[in-house]
Amino acid sequence: MIPKHDGWSRRWRAPAAVAAGALPALAFPAPALWWFAYVALVPWMLLLRSAPGGRRAALEGWLGGAGFILAVHHWLLPSLHVFLIPVAALLGVLWIPWALLVRELLGGRPSAGRAACAVVLVPAGWLLSELVRSWQGLGGPWGLLGASQWQVPPALRLASVGGVWLVSLLLVAVNCALVLLVAVPGARVPAVAGLAGCALLTGAVWVGAVRPAESGGLRVAVVQPGPVPDGPDSAERRFAAGERLTRPLAGQRVDLVVWGESSVGEDLSARPDLARRLAALSAEVGAPLLVNVDARSADRPGIYKSAVLVGPGGPTGDRYDKMRLVPFGEYVPARALLGWATSVGRAAGEDRMQGDAPVVMDLPGQREGGPAVRLGPLVCFESAFPDMSRRLTRDGASLLIAQSATSTFQESWAPAQHASLAALRAAENGRPMVHATLTGVSVVNGPSGERIGSALPTSARTAEVYEVPLARGSTLYVRFGDWPVTAALAALAFYCGAAGARSLRRPSPPVPEPSSPPARTARG
Repeated sequence: MIPKHDGWSRRWRAPAAVAAGALPALAFPAPALWWFAYVALVPWMLLLRSAPGGRRAALEGWLGGAGFILAVHHWLLPSLHVFLIPVAALLGVLWIPWALLVRELLGGRPSAGRAACAVVLVPAGWLLSELVRSWQGLGGPWGLLGASQWQVPPALRLASVGGVWLVSLLLVAVNCALVLLVAVPGARVPAVAGLAGCALLTGAVWVGAVRPAESGGLRVAVVQPGPVPDGPDSAERRFAAGERLTRPLAGQRVDLVVWGESSVGEDLSARPDLARRLAALSAEVGAPLLVNVDARSADRPGIYKSAVLVGPGGPTGDRYDKMRLVPFGEYVPARALLGWATSVGRAAGEDRMQGDAPVVMDLPGQREGGPAVRLGPLVCFESAFPDMSRRLTRDGASLLIAQSATSTFQESWAPAQHASLAALRAAENGRPMVHATLTGVSVVNGPSGERIGSALPTSARTAEVYEVPLARGSTLYVRFGDWPVTAALAALAFYCGAAGARSLRRPSPPVPEPSSPPARTARG
């Protein structure tokens, strides 16, 4: 007999799943409640472990995942409008396997062995969903749980060993152990052991991980002109604002000046007058300029976003074309099918073109006797991808630079979220990172992920000089890459294999013998 309250229970569980999935967004900027990440998944996991069946757990995993995407990416509404809802619904599917794993391992009264497995496998399942959605076509690795710890030194040290992936694993493990402590009295020993293991690993990494060895430094100027109203002459006014803010840097002995994304609106080979203005500016300041050209190319079809290095003699020839484009913002996936998105939001009217390969640039005009410096440029969205900055570091980059523009989302959480990624990338690679934007938030982080100087908020229209320490050596993450992902996938594969073997060994129920045919009787 179904209890009378069952219908009401089913009705509240669905909105509760959406709300519980959205909670972790509070750990990210702008709220930046970093400590909340250690408990944020507990309500969602408690809901999933109490699901009456696998279908219900799958539904609540999907709804919670959609809630998470909506909360972390809500600032995309001006661009995508209502289209953000089906995008969230699509990506929410990625949390279904994790939800089923939570119910399987934490549901009911798990034994000590099952609880111990949960502390390992539930974080591995979460990492699987983060890994799949990190594919560029699904939006990229924005809002990875580990990225919420960008301002926590022990977490940044963990990132130097296993990247943001290792931080995510430990956060979910802590949440899982807390669920066991709260809901499963008989599993307190493995829960406490899990918490102790996370603490010991963090302590061991803090004490034993190789720290970047400082090796000289650079004076880097970040130019942030602020928002420029849209109009036919907006590109020229933005360029002029960059010029005006850069000129006072003359005499300050800067080594490099960095402009933000789309700071130059014309291809420099098609506009030699702009190239001459930049060359003259470089000569006046006494430092090369790294600008960003967002324009239709003069020598090949399509529009490119490119980091271009300009010295006193003009463009040096070093140019990097953005490789990973923002879905809908810079291209529309399957435009023939989804092109209607341009009519309901600010989706790209024309697809940008992709670059072919990463580029490491030699910094010209370095002071005599100083260390050789090579620049690893990224453009905007690319700073979210751990593999891209790692590749640049392995190719010899001394300084990572991300040129960005978030003016479309100026009053939202997006600028602060984007700026926070620089700390993770710096810590992972043991290299300083400059995050230079047109409209804020611009930041500089040192080789351990620490903030250098003060951030330039979205209200700032200025040029700021930073003393950036350089570093040598290699972090474990640069050497070994995404090994936490490999370990998590191996653990899940072992679990699935063991579960499959158990099901094969389980004896099948006896097949009932066929009954004899009914006797035929005469009807009279």
